[in-house]
Amino acid sequence: MKQLTEDQIDAIKELINIGVGRAASLLNEMVGFPICLEIPFIQVLTVEDLQQELIARFNSNYLATVRLGFTGSINGSAELVFPTESASTLVSILTGEDLGSPDLDAVKIGTLTEVGNIVINGVIGSLGNLLKQRMNYLIPTYTEDTVENLFAAVEPDDSTIVLAQASFTIEQLQVIGDLIFIFELQTFDQLIAAIEEVS
Repeated sequence: MKQLTEDQIDAIKELINIGVGRAASLLNEMVGFPICLEIPFIQVLTVEDLQQELIARFNSNYLATVRLGFTGSINGSAELVFPTESASTLVSILTGEDLGSPDLDAVKIGTLTEVGNIVINGVIGSLGNLLKQRMNYLIPTYTEDTVENLFAAVEPDDSTIVLAQASFTIEQLQVIGDLIFIFELQTFDQLIAAIEEVS
């Protein structure tokens, strides 16, 4: 697993915080009332540690995730992960659909894909702009599955996982979610080099 210095972790945290701030502003515009997104801390983890961390944090092995791949100077993917209950609550708040509504599942995929797209684009776009790195985005995908299945395709020897634990606060209602970045090892080194250049 890639070892980072405290300074490097702080620099990544600062960059992600800037992106999350921009994403929060976009979401505020979209829904018309305040949404606060915060990144409390950053961890660099193995795939196994990530799976254990998510299960412990959400007290569930079944999660909802929006995944957005990116390529360019830095390759990898970003995931916005929620417990399914938080995902339903968030969709209900954003769309006005009642939590018990039979239509909720029908609108959930589109709504969460759009939210994930906005949040992840905000963060990855900021990283690219601040570090002057070219980024291309793939189409976001929405999945509900077990933690093991969600990350089964990650190659431990070729990837660096950065877990950014995100807290969504919406009008006194706490909806929790995590932002997870999976960088190809070689391009993660380029990310660190670019961060050190601008630091």
